[in-house]
Amino acid sequence: MSRLRVALVEVESARTSVVSELLNVAECELVACYGSIEELLGHVGKVPTELVVVSATGLTPALLDDLVALQSAAPTPVALFAADDAPTSIQRAVQAGVSAYVVDGVNPLRMRSILEAALARFRQFKALADELQRTRSQLTERKVVERAKGIVMAQRGLTEEQAYKLMRKTAMDRNKRMADIADSIIAASDLLGAPAAVNQPVPLGVA
Repeated sequence: MSRLRVALVEVESARTSVVSELLNVAECELVACYGSIEELLGHVGKVPTELVVVSATGLTPALLDDLVALQSAAPTPVALFAADDAPTSIQRAVQAGVSAYVVDGVNPLRMRSILEAALARFRQFKALADELQRTRSQLTERKVVERAKGIVMAQRGLTEEQAYKLMRKTAMDRNKRMADIADSIIAASDLLGAPAAVNQPVPLGVA
């Protein structure tokens, strides 16, 4: 079993020995240690880390803000070790991007499986988020292409199929994406300010 490369954020240094022992039992390699998430953010990308472990007594508003900032700046699997086992604290931590919330008193022999589950949960969430982003981008591009196609149809007196073929040919000739050509058509139409009913040619793409 390979050792997990872990960066430790010690919000309370008094808990360091406990967390370090748990990480040792879980066969983790402590590659870096920071006094705050803000300090960690200054080193993102500089140290090869698979997982961030945060040790804290409780979940303060400041810590929640820092966790959100970390996920915004550099989405990272995070395991939070805390003494607070309140359901509301766990829920807020998960909403802030924590992949695993580990309450004090956990069986050390279960630590490896908990950390592996945190990694798996993070990867699954990231895959879903990436897929959602791709879907949104594709939907936006389709809307842009449809709008541009309507402009070409109205201003050049073409059928829907003819307008689409013309846009596709222009994209191929210029080695551009259809969405890029559509953006250019819409930008040119907006610049000219010509109503769709007027048969005024709109340039297909901007050089």
